[in-house]
Amino acid sequence: MPHISFSELKLWDQCAYYHKLIKIDKLKGFVGNEFTAFGNAVHNVCENILLQTRRNPEEVFLSSFIKIIDGLTEDGVPMDQKLIDDMGEQGLSLLPEIKGALDLYFDDYKVISAEENLMVPIDEEDYMFKGFIDGVVKTSDGKYHIFDWKTCSWGWDSRRKSDPMTTYQLTLYKHFYAKKHGIDPDNIETHFALLKRTAKKNKVEFFRVTSGKLKTKRALELLTRAIKNIKSGTCIKNRLACQKCEFNQTVHCT
Repeated sequence: MPHISFSELKLWDQCAYYHKLIKIDKLKGFVGNEFTAFGNAVHNVCENILLQTRRNPEEVFLSSFIKIIDGLTEDGVPMDQKLIDDMGEQGLSLLPEIKGALDLYFDDYKVISAEENLMVPIDEEDYMFKGFIDGVVKTSDGKYHIFDWKTCSWGWDSRRKSDPMTTYQLTLYKHFYAKKHGIDPDNIETHFALLKRTAKKNKVEFFRVTSGKLKTKRALELLTRAIKNIKSGTCIKNRLACQKCEFNQTVHCT
Protein backbone atom coordinates (compact mmCIF):
# COMPACT_ATOMS: atom_id res chain seq x y z
CA MET A 1 0.00 0.00 0.00
CA PRO A 2 1.16 3.58 -0.58
CA HIS A 3 2.24 5.47 2.51
CA ILE A 4 2.74 9.00 3.76
CA SER A 5 5.02 10.24 6.53
CA PHE A 6 4.81 13.39 8.59
CA SER A 7 7.76 14.88 6.71
CA GLU A 8 5.89 14.31 3.44
CA LEU A 9 2.74 15.83 4.91
CA LYS A 10 4.79 18.85 5.94
CA LEU A 11 6.16 19.18 2.39
CA TRP A 12 2.63 19.04 0.99
CA ASP A 13 1.41 21.63 3.49
CA GLN A 14 4.34 23.89 2.58
CA CYS A 15 3.52 23.71 -1.14
CA ALA A 16 1.56 21.02 -2.94
CA TYR A 17 3.44 21.72 -6.18
CA TYR A 18 6.80 21.36 -4.43
CA HIS A 19 5.57 18.05 -3.07
CA LYS A 20 4.73 16.96 -6.62
CA LEU A 21 8.21 17.84 -7.88
CA ILE A 22 9.93 15.93 -5.06
CA LYS A 23 7.65 12.95 -4.46
CA ILE A 24 5.90 12.41 -7.81
CA ASP A 25 8.39 13.72 -10.37
CA LYS A 26 11.31 12.49 -8.24
CA LEU A 27 13.40 15.62 -8.68
CA LYS A 28 16.35 16.01 -6.34
CA GLY A 29 15.58 18.71 -3.83
CA PHE A 30 17.24 19.60 -0.56
CA VAL A 31 19.61 16.81 0.49
CA GLY A 32 21.00 18.30 3.68
CA ASN A 33 23.61 20.67 5.08
CA GLU A 34 25.81 21.12 8.14
CA PHE A 35 22.77 21.54 10.40
CA THR A 36 21.02 18.35 9.30
CA ALA A 37 24.32 16.48 9.58
CA PHE A 38 24.69 17.69 13.15
CA GLY A 39 21.11 16.73 13.97
CA ASN A 40 21.44 13.23 12.54
CA ALA A 41 24.72 12.62 14.36
CA VAL A 42 23.27 13.70 17.72
CA HIS A 43 20.17 11.54 17.06
CA ASN A 44 22.46 8.53 16.66
CA VAL A 45 23.92 9.24 20.10
CA CYS A 46 20.45 9.58 21.63
CA GLU A 47 19.39 6.24 20.15
CA ASN A 48 22.44 4.57 21.67
CA ILE A 49 21.67 6.14 25.06
CA LEU A 50 18.11 4.80 25.01
CA LEU A 51 19.25 1.34 23.91
CA GLN A 52 21.95 1.44 26.61
CA THR A 53 24.69 0.34 24.26
CA ARG A 54 28.27 0.48 25.44
CA ARG A 55 29.43 2.61 22.54
CA ASN A 56 31.23 5.81 23.50
CA PRO A 57 28.88 8.78 22.83
CA GLU A 58 31.70 11.03 21.62
CA GLU A 59 32.88 8.35 19.21
CA VAL A 60 29.35 7.78 17.90
CA PHE A 61 28.80 11.51 17.38
CA LEU A 62 32.10 12.29 15.67
CA SER A 63 32.11 9.25 13.39
CA SER A 64 28.49 9.86 12.35
CA PHE A 65 29.02 13.59 11.85
CA ILE A 66 32.13 13.13 9.71
CA LYS A 67 30.52 10.37 7.63
CA ILE A 68 27.42 12.47 6.90
CA ILE A 69 29.47 15.57 6.07
CA ASP A 70 31.66 13.52 3.69
CA GLY A 71 28.54 12.19 1.96
CA LEU A 72 27.11 15.68 1.46
CA THR A 73 30.47 16.89 0.13
CA GLU A 74 30.45 14.06 -2.42
CA ASP A 75 26.96 15.17 -3.47
CA GLY A 76 28.34 18.62 -4.23
CA VAL A 77 26.84 20.43 -1.24
CA PRO A 78 29.06 23.41 -0.31
CA MET A 79 30.41 23.13 3.23
CA ASP A 80 31.55 25.74 5.76
CA GLN A 81 34.56 24.21 7.50
CA LYS A 82 34.53 26.80 10.31
CA LEU A 83 30.90 25.95 11.06
CA ILE A 84 31.68 22.23 10.96
CA ASP A 85 34.55 22.66 13.45
CA ASP A 86 32.33 24.72 15.76
CA MET A 87 29.56 22.13 15.57
CA GLY A 88 32.00 19.38 16.49
CA GLU A 89 32.95 21.20 19.69
CA GLN A 90 29.33 22.15 20.44
CA GLY A 91 28.18 18.56 20.01
CA LEU A 92 30.82 17.22 22.38
CA SER A 93 29.76 19.83 24.94
CA LEU A 94 26.09 18.87 24.59
CA LEU A 95 26.38 15.07 24.82
CA PRO A 96 27.15 14.71 28.56
CA GLU A 97 23.85 16.43 29.49
CA ILE A 98 21.47 14.21 27.52
CA LYS A 99 21.21 11.18 29.83
CA GLY A 100 20.94 13.30 32.96
CA ALA A 101 18.15 15.45 31.50
CA LEU A 102 16.25 12.33 30.42
CA ASP A 103 16.52 10.79 33.90
CA LEU A 104 15.53 14.03 35.64
CA TYR A 105 12.49 14.69 33.43
CA PHE A 106 10.94 11.21 33.52
CA ASP A 107 12.38 10.12 36.89
CA ASP A 108 11.31 6.48 37.37
CA TYR A 109 10.94 5.05 33.85
CA LYS A 110 11.78 2.15 31.60
CA VAL A 111 12.61 2.38 27.91
CA ILE A 112 10.00 0.77 25.67
CA SER A 113 11.56 1.50 22.28
CA ALA A 114 13.97 3.70 20.35
CA GLU A 115 13.49 4.62 16.70
CA GLU A 116 10.29 2.58 16.62
CA ASN A 117 8.94 2.06 13.12
CA LEU A 118 5.30 2.94 12.46
CA MET A 119 3.52 1.59 9.39
CA VAL A 120 -0.14 1.79 10.35
CA PRO A 121 -3.28 1.89 8.16
CA ILE A 122 -5.05 5.25 7.97
CA ASP A 123 -8.78 4.96 8.63
CA GLU A 124 -10.95 5.08 5.49
CA GLU A 125 -7.89 5.52 3.25
CA ASP A 126 -5.91 2.98 1.22
CA TYR A 127 -2.78 4.57 2.67
CA MET A 128 -0.45 3.78 5.53
CA PHE A 129 1.06 6.27 7.94
CA LYS A 130 4.82 5.84 8.14
CA GLY A 131 7.02 7.20 10.89
CA PHE A 132 9.91 6.61 13.24
CA ILE A 133 9.37 7.51 16.89
CA ASP A 134 12.63 8.63 18.48
CA GLY A 135 11.78 7.37 21.93
CA VAL A 136 9.02 5.75 24.00
CA VAL A 137 9.31 5.30 27.76
CA LYS A 138 6.85 4.12 30.41
CA THR A 139 6.76 5.73 33.84
CA SER A 140 5.81 4.16 37.15
CA ASP A 141 2.27 5.58 36.93
CA GLY A 142 1.61 3.40 33.87
CA LYS A 143 1.76 6.28 31.38
CA TYR A 144 3.49 5.94 28.02
CA HIS A 145 5.57 8.89 26.87
CA ILE A 146 6.43 9.52 23.22
CA PHE A 147 9.15 12.05 22.56
CA ASP A 148 11.05 13.42 19.61
CA TRP A 149 14.60 14.81 19.74
CA LYS A 150 15.02 18.20 18.03
CA THR A 151 18.41 19.84 17.57
CA CYS A 152 18.38 23.64 17.46
CA SER A 153 20.66 26.56 18.19
CA TRP A 154 19.55 28.27 21.43
CA GLY A 155 16.00 26.89 21.76
CA TRP A 156 12.40 27.53 20.68
CA ASP A 157 10.22 30.47 21.61
CA SER A 158 6.62 30.01 22.80
CA ARG A 159 5.24 30.50 19.30
CA ARG A 160 7.35 27.69 17.88
CA LYS A 161 6.50 25.39 20.78
CA SER A 162 2.77 25.80 20.13
CA ASP A 163 2.84 25.94 16.32
CA PRO A 164 0.18 23.49 15.05
CA MET A 165 2.20 22.13 12.13
CA THR A 166 5.19 21.51 14.39
CA THR A 167 3.20 19.76 17.11
CA TYR A 168 1.03 17.74 14.68
CA GLN A 169 4.01 15.42 14.33
CA LEU A 170 3.62 14.22 17.91
CA THR A 171 -0.18 14.24 17.65
CA LEU A 172 -0.06 11.84 14.71
CA TYR A 173 2.64 9.71 16.31
CA LYS A 174 0.46 9.36 19.41
CA HIS A 175 -2.64 8.44 17.39
CA PHE A 176 -0.95 5.78 15.27
CA TYR A 177 1.19 4.41 18.13
CA ALA A 178 -1.99 3.91 20.15
CA LYS A 179 -3.63 2.22 17.17
CA LYS A 180 -0.62 -0.04 16.54
CA HIS A 181 -0.41 -1.27 20.12
CA GLY A 182 -4.06 -1.04 21.18
CA ILE A 183 -3.32 1.50 23.92
CA ASP A 184 -5.84 4.05 25.18
CA PRO A 185 -4.64 7.46 23.80
CA ASP A 186 -5.48 9.01 27.18
CA ASN A 187 -2.66 6.88 28.58
CA ILE A 188 -0.08 8.39 26.21
CA GLU A 189 1.66 11.75 26.59
CA THR A 190 3.87 13.50 24.04
CA HIS A 191 6.99 15.60 24.43
CA PHE A 192 9.72 17.35 22.48
CA ALA A 193 13.33 17.24 23.68
CA LEU A 194 15.35 20.23 22.49
CA LEU A 195 19.09 19.65 22.10
CA LYS A 196 20.57 23.14 22.07
CA ARG A 197 23.76 23.53 20.13
CA THR A 198 24.77 27.06 21.21
CA ALA A 199 23.10 27.43 24.62
CA LYS A 200 25.39 28.25 27.53
CA LYS A 201 23.28 26.30 30.05
CA ASN A 202 20.26 23.98 30.10
CA LYS A 203 21.41 22.48 26.82
CA VAL A 204 18.69 19.80 26.92
CA GLU A 205 15.07 20.87 27.43
CA PHE A 206 12.08 18.52 27.57
CA PHE A 207 8.58 19.96 27.38
CA ARG A 208 5.15 18.41 27.09
CA VAL A 209 2.89 18.89 24.07
CA THR A 210 -0.85 18.39 24.52
CA SER A 211 -2.53 16.16 21.94
CA GLY A 212 -6.21 15.93 22.83
CA LYS A 213 -9.17 14.74 20.79
CA LEU A 214 -9.84 18.04 18.98
CA LYS A 215 -6.21 18.49 17.97
CA THR A 216 -6.03 14.87 16.83
CA LYS A 217 -9.17 15.39 14.74
CA ARG A 218 -7.63 18.43 13.04
CA ALA A 219 -4.33 16.65 12.37
CA LEU A 220 -6.13 13.68 10.83
CA GLU A 221 -8.28 15.99 8.70
CA LEU A 222 -5.13 17.62 7.34
CA LEU A 223 -3.64 14.19 6.65
CA THR A 224 -6.79 13.04 4.84
CA ARG A 225 -6.97 16.24 2.79
CA ALA A 226 -3.35 15.81 1.72
CA ILE A 227 -3.93 12.20 0.65
CA LYS A 228 -7.05 13.07 -1.35
CA ASN A 229 -5.24 15.86 -3.20
CA ILE A 230 -2.19 13.71 -3.87
CA LYS A 231 -4.36 10.90 -5.25
CA SER A 232 -6.33 13.31 -7.47
CA GLY A 233 -3.19 15.02 -8.78
CA THR A 234 -4.24 18.40 -7.42
CA CYS A 235 -1.07 20.39 -6.72
CA ILE A 236 -1.68 24.11 -6.28
CA LYS A 237 1.39 26.28 -5.88
CA ASN A 238 1.87 28.20 -2.66
CA ARG A 239 3.30 31.47 -3.92
CA LEU A 240 4.26 32.51 -0.38
CA ALA A 241 6.81 29.67 -0.28
CA CYS A 242 8.59 30.57 -3.53
CA GLN A 243 11.32 32.77 -2.09
CA LYS A 244 13.18 29.94 -0.33
CA CYS A 245 12.39 27.21 -2.86
CA GLU A 246 15.29 25.73 -4.83
CA PHE A 247 13.03 25.28 -7.87
CA ASN A 248 11.93 28.92 -7.99
CA GLN A 249 12.57 30.50 -11.41
CA THR A 250 13.89 27.26 -12.88
CA VAL A 251 12.53 25.17 -15.76
CA HIS A 252 10.59 23.16 -13.18
CA CYS A 253 8.70 26.11 -11.70
CA THR A 254 8.60 29.50 -13.39
